[in-house]
Amino acid sequence: MSDKNLIIENAQVLKADGTVEETDILITGDKISKIGKVEKSGNATKIDGRGKFAVPGFVNAHTHASMTLLRSYSDDKPLMDWLQKDIWPIEEKMTAQDLYNGAALAAVEMIKSGTTAFADMYGPYMEEVAKVVEISGLRGILSRGLIGLFDGDKKLETNVELYKNWHGKADGRITVMFGPHAIYTCPPDYLKKVAAAAGRLGAEIHIHMNETRTEINDCIKNYGKRPFEVVEETGLFDCGTLAAHCVWIDDKEIEIIRKKNIRVAHNPGSNMKLASGIAPLKKLFENNVVVGVGTDGASSNNNLDVLEEIRLGSFLEKVSTLDLLAVPTFEALKMGTEYGAKAVGLHDTGKIEEGYKADIVLWDMSGVEWQPCYNPISLLVYSANSSSVDTVIVDGKILMEKRELKTLDEEKIIAEFKKSVNSLTGL
Repeated sequence: MSDKNLIIENAQVLKADGTVEETDILITGDKISKIGKVEKSGNATKIDGRGKFAVPGFVNAHTHASMTLLRSYSDDKPLMDWLQKDIWPIEEKMTAQDLYNGAALAAVEMIKSGTTAFADMYGPYMEEVAKVVEISGLRGILSRGLIGLFDGDKKLETNVELYKNWHGKADGRITVMFGPHAIYTCPPDYLKKVAAAAGRLGAEIHIHMNETRTEINDCIKNYGKRPFEVVEETGLFDCGTLAAHCVWIDDKEIEIIRKKNIRVAHNPGSNMKLASGIAPLKKLFENNVVVGVGTDGASSNNNLDVLEEIRLGSFLEKVSTLDLLAVPTFEALKMGTEYGAKAVGLHDTGKIEEGYKADIVLWDMSGVEWQPCYNPISLLVYSANSSSVDTVIVDGKILMEKRELKTLDEEKIIAEFKKSVNSLTGL
């Protein structure tokens, strides 16, 4: 955690109410202490914000970071074929070092594209991802991906240990959730065990819900009810829940989401690539559901670019509802910032506001895609790309400045990553 003042001078600052003002941001320690012209201090570190757009850091509300190891390994297949025939068999071979290398590469990619926090479900060896969070300076909301069909109790215990050993660590940047994978891999009796274990520790839940039609049909066939109805009866939703995908949900399930204050991680890119469907954002917003955006894993997207998900989420809802205002520009951006932070359970990030954590990204507005600059929010959401990310700050600490990484050695990480890929695939 930083112990000195940091001043961002003369930036175009996106304020919490959606207005943009050219001003300064004073960061004291890990928090924003002032938005407004700052009296210059000789012992403060200064960042020249001229020509930069200061925006809250992006939150990737659902991903599998170490799946960077499987980017382009298998594409263009139905979800269950993709998982069962290609992904799960090679995941069985992954070592702790492989997960570390995959997560380290993901951290580089996320920082360089403006992400400051990510909700990650994977495993085993999630402690390796925690180590990457600690070293990189990012925020990580981590959970052990739990498959209850075999060795479920043993896997559940690893999630308990992950919570005991890492929750609140890295100056509070690490949050640990429990990660039951989905209703089709975690039967109701197992979900009850997960709910009990999480409840004893006060931990929340990260779970895939209603991603495909097949999932819905199989659930009805096996249990006589839709997934949200089945899971609600297990008590899992009483822990506080981040539900990924939520594509095929009916009105009764939306009511369960609303009633249980379930937060949704919308994954438009992955949903489109896997032909899973389109989540009903407009209905969720109308029911005051918190919706963030996630990339899913790099093997099903195939990148970790949250800005791309913000844009896709907006465009996809406009065309699916034929409503131009279904997800307006600022609402779309908030899915990757304020709403994303709420979705993953962070209550003091996601806004540039006094008292909030100093998780800030400076976007360079000098490129052609930023011309002319009538509306920087519009340009960011509809025009810019992640190559415009100039500076990334988390907890008041600079992780990247002028595109130069400060906490990670990109060249070394890529070299180690390639060793893992070679050991897993021979490539």
